[in-house]
Order: sequence, then structure tokens, then C-alpha cells
Amino acid sequence: MLPLDFILFLQIIIFLFITPGTPRIVIISYSMNYGVQKCIWTALGDVTANFIQATLVIFVLGTFLSDNPNFLKIMKWIGVVYLLYLAYDVYQSAPKNINSKITTSKSFLSFFKDGFLVAGTSPKAWLFFPLIFPQFIDFSSNYVVQFLILIITYIVLDFLSLIGYALLAQRLINWIKTNPKTINTISASVLVLIAIIIIITQQ
Repeated sequence: MLPLDFILFLQIIIFLFITPGTPRIVIISYSMNYGVQKCIWTALGDVTANFIQATLVIFVLGTFLSDNPNFLKIMKWIGVVYLLYLAYDVYQSAPKNINSKITTSKSFLSFFKDGFLVAGTSPKAWLFFPLIFPQFIDFSSNYVVQFLILIITYIVLDFLSLIGYALLAQRLINWIKTNPKTINTISASVLVLIAIIIIITQQ
């Protein structure tokens, strides 16, 4: 059976995915600096973290999170620190020469790790999965099947949207190639701004 209000669920997550949040800022910067193929690993890291988050919330941590709000605060500060680190890393990285055949020394595992940690420490994700995600599951019936439908839908659309952002960034690379540091500066500034907003708003 389909989860509760499945169409509404689709509308909510599509809105979330077209909104340029932290994972998409990282994807855009990485696409500019390293190419779309490397971004696939970052996107895989992102959706892997989301799958683990959803699984923990539905099957393990639902009651724990509601009874221990300090856990979310700890995740918030871990996320803030990592965002600031990423902002520094993005700003310092050398923009990719679109005519260059030189491969980056950054490993596939490093791209995967960045995507995983950005999603895994995101307060936005840790609020979405405990507070919104369970609302679309009828726990009085076969909730495992409903969970699988929801999380597979979420992961597939999230992955496609991330790759879409990476492809869009590649289309923009010709526009900014005369000033290759622009995207790094903008991306780093947005990451710092997101970290500041998290500090102020996620109390």
C-alpha cells in the first residue's frame, strides 16, 4: 500500500530539493572544481547519510530524539564546524580548468565522505526525518513497506536533483571562467552564512 498522503510527500521533498541548501552548494562548487563525475560520489554520500538517518528515526531513535533534544544540539554544532571547514576548503581549492586533463588528488572516498558528513550533520535533515517523515507512515499497517517506498522515492529524487545541480554548474562554468575564483568565493560565503543561520535559528 502507498504511504499516507504520498502526493503531498512528493510535493514537500521536491520543494526541498529545488531549494539550494548546503548539499547543493557543495555540489555546485565541486562540479566547478572537479567535474560532474566526481560529484556522483558526493551525491552518493549524501543519500547514504539520508537513508541511515531515516532508518534510525523510524526504527531506533524516534523516542530517543524526542526525549533527548540535546542530541540535536550536539549535531547542530558538529554541522556548523564542518560547514566552516568546508567553506575554507572550497575557498582555497583551485578552480578546475575546463581544458585541463589533470586529475585531482582528492579521492572518491573523500568526495563520498564530504557528501555523507554534510547530510549526516545537517540539522535540517535531522529535523525533517523525525518530525515530517514519520507523518506519512501508517504504523498500524505494514509500515516497513511504506518506509521503503518513501525512502527510495526520497533517495532517487534527491540524487537526481544533486546531479542536476552539478550539470547546471557545468553549464555555467563558461560564464565564470574569466574569473574562476568567483564561484569559490560565493560558495564559501553561502556556507558560512548557512552556518550562521543554523547557529541563530536552530535553538
